[in-house]
Amino acid sequence: MANIKSQIKRNKQNEKARLRNRAVRSEMKTREKTALEAAGTENEAEALGAALKRIDKATQKGVLHKNTAARKKSRLVKAVKAASAES
Repeated sequence: MANIKSQIKRNKQNEKARLRNRAVRSEMKTREKTALEAAGTENEAEALGAALKRIDKATQKGVLHKNTAARKKSRLVKAVKAASAES
């Protein structure tokens, strides 16, 4: 446990940010999974759009680096197209 007042405050801030970031990441992963499951159905475009939006939001909030977000979006679109072509 920290003794210095500024470090105690920093620990509180870090914990808040950690919980907020975890929620954002969890939502993003859920949307990605939903988009993959919706591939080949009539909800495909809507689910993919929602997933891409969540990835962009995570980038805006600083949870993801912009290159990581671009890579995730690219791989997700590629996977959805492959899955919809399969079915």
